[in-house]
Amino acid sequence: MALEDSVFPSLPDSLSLPVEEKGEEDDVEVAADATGVFNLSEELGQIVTTETPSTPPLAKVNRSFQAKLAERNAQANEPRKKVVQEKERGRFGWARARRKRQRYVEKNGRCNVSHGNMRETYRYLTDIFTTLVDLNWRSSLVVFVMAYAVTWLFFGAIWYLIAYLRGDLDHLEDDTWTPCVHNVNSFISAFLFSIETETTIGYGHRVITDKCPVGTMLLLLQAILGSMVNAFMVGCMFVKISQPNKRAETLVFSKHAVISLRDDKLCLMFRVGDLRSSHIVGANMRAKLIKSKQTQEGEFIPLDQTDISVGFETGDDRLFLVSPLVISHEIDSNSPFWDMSQSQLQKEDFEIVVILEGMVEATGMTCQARSSYLADEVMWGHRFSPMMLLAEGFFDIDYGAFHHTFEVTTPSCSARDISLAAARLDAHLYWSISSRLDEEPTLTNEASRQPDSVSANSKAGEPTFIVGEMTDIQEQTGQGELNGSVATVQSESEA
Repeated sequence: MALEDSVFPSLPDSLSLPVEEKGEEDDVEVAADATGVFNLSEELGQIVTTETPSTPPLAKVNRSFQAKLAERNAQANEPRKKVVQEKERGRFGWARARRKRQRYVEKNGRCNVSHGNMRETYRYLTDIFTTLVDLNWRSSLVVFVMAYAVTWLFFGAIWYLIAYLRGDLDHLEDDTWTPCVHNVNSFISAFLFSIETETTIGYGHRVITDKCPVGTMLLLLQAILGSMVNAFMVGCMFVKISQPNKRAETLVFSKHAVISLRDDKLCLMFRVGDLRSSHIVGANMRAKLIKSKQTQEGEFIPLDQTDISVGFETGDDRLFLVSPLVISHEIDSNSPFWDMSQSQLQKEDFEIVVILEGMVEATGMTCQARSSYLADEVMWGHRFSPMMLLAEGFFDIDYGAFHHTFEVTTPSCSARDISLAAARLDAHLYWSISSRLDEEPTLTNEASRQPDSVSANSKAGEPTFIVGEMTDIQEQTGQGELNGSVATVQSESEA
């Protein structure tokens, strides 16, 4: 029994997506060539965002890459008609502006989060080094200056107290008196000696003597504590100056993300580039979807984070960031945008956070750059303009076209609908091939049931059509066809 009687009771006249009917002329007709390959773009021709009239093929014109790039940029810069979105209506029909979503991560990468009502502030003192590094520059400079000034004043006061208790201030004119420190006759002179001791300047005018063991112990203590203060404060300033987040200022992301077809698959794409000549070693890309969510139990999650795959399974998330790259997220069944169409995108309220991590080649420190895209910053049916030119001996990158996009033909339906249409095409192709295979045995049987008529025709000198056989004349002449083909045989003469 033919496959159409068992599996497919009837052959549909047309295959189309569940869209609004526009007439018989809009039905999608199934057409297959000899190889059985279907063109998906022809099947989805009625749901594209931009309809272009069919034009005869033009002759190929040899143009340079620069000319093509200039033409494409000119098309992208052409003024387009602004789409006026209908405003939401309130209870009494009054126009109500749509509330703009509050960003979770700013475009420059700063997280828009403020921590408040923290009572356990002592935890900051347990990691005082990180606390000082995280301070702003004004506070860091104040702490840096105060650390040295306080230690100098503290030890200067102690040196003055020792001179006062030993009576050195009362024997300033006595040449036979041996003071603890020569030429310390006031608090200012004691403060200067403290600075000379801690900074190891040693002018030689104020010198400690061996007749003061207390001064010797204080000199050792100040030298040790002074070294610790130097190491701590210089380390904090060095780390603060060489922080890797400053390196992230030269890692740029495109202003908009785009959605278009790539290899007949709907993809979400954005562009990333590095402005410096020194590269990011081991660059890795991640993406998160920030969106409110309510669980089946009724729990409301205001900022639910969902992973967006940018090639983790295939290794495409590991980048060789020498020139600007377009990061692509294939919208498949595991994607959070699987059921999202162009019309639904305009109503959604979400944020896409993209994170680029890597090691700075010059310093070896880990760097992270962040950016985000709101729903109104995702452009449906657009593609990024090329920005690489081939010059003499090198590749020239035009960063002026980094944020440029241009419109392309893209289905306005969701990726799920595109997948269903492709599945219907595959099912019809399987049905048509199976029905043809079922018809071949019937042709062979009909040919085997008429041997007498074939011999009669052969005697009459008429050509004979045989399916799936090879005659003696074909074996001799070498002109016989393969098994399953139709061969024409000229019968022998009656003599």
